[in-house]
Amino acid sequence: MTALTLSTAGVAKLRADVIVVGVAKGAKGPVVAPGAEAVDQAFDGKLGTVLETLGAVGGEGEVTKLPAPSGLKTPVVLAVGLGSAPGKGETYGSEALRRAAGVAARSLPGVKKAAFALPVETPEGIAAVAEGALLGAYAFTVYQGGEKNAQRGDRGPKQPLAEIALLGTKPRDKAHKAAAERAIALTEELNRARDLVNTPPNDLTPEAFAAVATAAGKDHGIKVQVLDETALAKGGYGGILGVGKGSENPPRLVKLAYTHPDAKKTLALVGKGITYDSGGISLKPAGHNETMKCDMSGAAAVFAAVVTAARLGLRVNVTGWLALAENMPSGSATRPGDVLRMYSGKTVEVLNTDAEGRLVLADALTRASEENPDAIVDVATLTGAMMLALGNRTFGIMANDDAFRTSIHEIAEEVGEASWPMPLPADLRKGMDSPTADIANMGERMGGGLVAGLFLKEFVGEGITWAHLDIAGPAFHEGAPYGYTPKGGTGSSVRTLVRLAERTASGDLG
Repeated sequence: MTALTLSTAGVAKLRADVIVVGVAKGAKGPVVAPGAEAVDQAFDGKLGTVLETLGAVGGEGEVTKLPAPSGLKTPVVLAVGLGSAPGKGETYGSEALRRAAGVAARSLPGVKKAAFALPVETPEGIAAVAEGALLGAYAFTVYQGGEKNAQRGDRGPKQPLAEIALLGTKPRDKAHKAAAERAIALTEELNRARDLVNTPPNDLTPEAFAAVATAAGKDHGIKVQVLDETALAKGGYGGILGVGKGSENPPRLVKLAYTHPDAKKTLALVGKGITYDSGGISLKPAGHNETMKCDMSGAAAVFAAVVTAARLGLRVNVTGWLALAENMPSGSATRPGDVLRMYSGKTVEVLNTDAEGRLVLADALTRASEENPDAIVDVATLTGAMMLALGNRTFGIMANDDAFRTSIHEIAEEVGEASWPMPLPADLRKGMDSPTADIANMGERMGGGLVAGLFLKEFVGEGITWAHLDIAGPAFHEGAPYGYTPKGGTGSSVRTLVRLAERTASGDLG
């Protein structure tokens, strides 16, 4: 795990393996960003000129390594691009700093210590650089470089950057310290969510996920309740049981409850936790199964958000519901045409067993509604239709309250997560009418992501403010890493959920 410290050390006497500086695109060439003045002086004020000679322009994501001059004890300088330089009187945005720090940290595997001399004049700047660096330093190497390989001389992959020192900060300043501590708690839990998403489904079964949640609850004072298959059957959770009945690994419903004695509001978070999705009897075609371990990303995000809220001691009650199941085809699996009686009492005709996420969420939403929280937010890798609509980097937001939907969109934008508000057209509801049951789990093909949202809305308690985040696109990144986003699990929506909890605690959401 990468360590982070605040440092007042001077550049000339600094002992580190690498010093990271920022460079931006200026009208007349690369511009050295604030924070790196002492490094620029060591280059006789010509660091920008040297970088330009090496072909650097300061574009976003650009990395240039060069040997440090004799005046520095640090042997290597790494210049990372920040994009266009801000105008007069303006400062670098948090997301630009976050991405640049992420690129720099990701470029330094195997390095023991790197000092970051990026713009951190404010607590917001400290938070952005800290978050970006800690997220960028992430790597999932649990299954690589085993003992037998080591005996054969294979050392395995290089470990992530071990230590980050943020220069130009004040370790004793309360605001600086708080910004760093929040960033550490947030990124550690977000990276744990990434680990869960990346863990192979033969190791992360519903039972195993529940065990992780139980252990975290003990560590952070969170009450955890786990309903196994027997308790689910006794309670009438037909949706979760119906999805999980085809697997040898039985389903679970996990409740995590963080409470604060001074809390005035309660936020309920519900996460889709399909630890592997084959599609069930409605089997996915070849080429669509390989990454389906990521179908529990919503539950991972909810888990991380609740633990982060506990670690930060937020003055709000946050309850997380993890609806965990494995969707497999077998002789005992739910069939297309079967009717399930949900926890709410409603019956659902299953027309497609690959539309399973909405079934487990429906039971969890009904259960969460029974506690009458001030708001419910569910998070799910729910539909391919949302990816067609918004691409691979943006999640959709639907809600039964326009103001709440707008607030979540603004929060996501604030923390650097791409999102977009989506409607819930009432005319699409009729497509889910069933001649056999109260509702079908499928409707019109066009607008499938919106249809899924309308289905979930049916299971939210009357009068409860609710939003649905469809993170199917950004939850799992299959391309090359960029910014602070790695290949594989991303931890999508964790930062949005945590900021939502902070806003709820402060009363900013009404």
